[in-house]
Amino acid sequence: MSGTAPHILVIDDEQQILRALRTILGQHQYQVTTARNGEEGLALAAAVQPDVIILDLGLPDMSGIEVCQRLREWADMPIIILSAHDTEPEKVAALDAGADDYLTKPFGVEELMARVRVALRHRSRSSSSKSSLITAGNVTIDLAAHLVTKNGQPVKLTATEYRLLAYLAGNAGRVLTHQAILNHVWGYAEDSQMEYLRVYIRQLRQKLEDDPRNPQLILTESGVGYRLMT
Repeated sequence: MSGTAPHILVIDDEQQILRALRTILGQHQYQVTTARNGEEGLALAAAVQPDVIILDLGLPDMSGIEVCQRLREWADMPIIILSAHDTEPEKVAALDAGADDYLTKPFGVEELMARVRVALRHRSRSSSSKSSLITAGNVTIDLAAHLVTKNGQPVKLTATEYRLLAYLAGNAGRVLTHQAILNHVWGYAEDSQMEYLRVYIRQLRQKLEDDPRNPQLILTESGVGYRLMT
C-alpha cells in the first residue's frame, strides 16, 4: 500500500448500504469507491487498484462468487464478502472462490472495521519482504526457517502439525475452509478426514494457546473452517 489512506472498493446494489459504508469508512479516514453491479465493480477494481474490496454476493448482473472468481484471475487484494444469508454452503463457496472473509447483514460497525483492519494487515504482510515471519500473540512462526516459538521458546511440532500451522500462518487473518485445508495438508478432502483435521487443530491449540479451551489464536468459523488471528 502507498502512504496515502487505504482505498476501499464497495460493490453492492443496495443504495442504503453504499451510503452507510461510504459514511462509515470515510469517518475512519479511508478512501471509498462504490459500484452497484459486478461489471462496474470489476472495471473499478482494475482502474483504482483498491487495498480492500467489500463485495455483496447478491448482485443484479452476476453472482458475487463469479465476481470473486474473476478478480482472483489477476488480483490479490483482500476481499470481504457481504451476505444477506447466513448459510454455510454460501460462505464456503465464496471463500473457496478466493474471498478472505465474510460478514452477514446486518452487521455492526465495529465488527466491520475490525475485519477491514485484519484485511489491511494481510495486504501489508503480503507486500512485505518479511512476510515469512508471522507473529500471533506470543507465538512466532518463521516460515523460512521452519521454526515455531512461544514466548521465545521452541515448540516441537510433528510434520503434519507444522504443515497445518504453516498454511494457517501463510494466510493469517483469512478464513480457510475445511476443504481448502484438507486439500493443502492431506492432499485430498473427504468427509472421513474431517476428524483428523479437528484432532490436529486440537493438538496445535494444546501446544500454542494459553488456554486451549478458550482459543485466541486459532479460531473456529463454525461449519466453515479456521482462521489464525494475528
